[in-house]
Amino acid sequence: MARFYSGLDARQRAFIAAQKLFFTATGTADSRLNLSPKGMDTLRVLSDTRIAYLDLTGSGNETAAHLRHDGRMTLMVCSFDADPLILRLYGRGRVVLREDAEWDGLRRHFADCPGERQLIVLDVESVQTSCGYAVPKFTYAGERDTLARWAEKKGPAGLLDYWREKNQVSIDGLPTGLLEKTP
Repeated sequence: MARFYSGLDARQRAFIAAQKLFFTATGTADSRLNLSPKGMDTLRVLSDTRIAYLDLTGSGNETAAHLRHDGRMTLMVCSFDADPLILRLYGRGRVVLREDAEWDGLRRHFADCPGERQLIVLDVESVQTSCGYAVPKFTYAGERDTLARWAEKKGPAGLLDYWREKNQVSIDGLPTGLLEKTP
């Protein structure tokens, strides 16, 4: 049976920290809904009502576009081993760019990752737990290094070019805000 909480408790925080995979979902009234898997030790619980993740370069930048225009976001983590549990965090998300005053304070929570693009902060309004009884069990075999190798090969200038070409606008034509402050 699903249960709702106003914030994360210690057990839920520990559960989040132990997971290797999480999912984000965003959209606007007029856009496609976007659901993205995330990994690579990029998620941090900052408080009982605030979560952040280091957003890495991807083929699109839907989350940033949706947050800029709507702000609603759901983040989900679930257990693929041991005890079944699905944990959903509902709230308002926002993008923090390198040029923003908050960047340094938030960025310090993460290890260096090649291809890092921006930070996403979720202010949690509601936490929901549900059983996860039908989620299959999987064994963690390790991280893929494909993105890291790709980003390292591109280098800073190549990543900037890629962001200019592929990450400025969502698939529905919404501006993402990435590089707006960059000359």
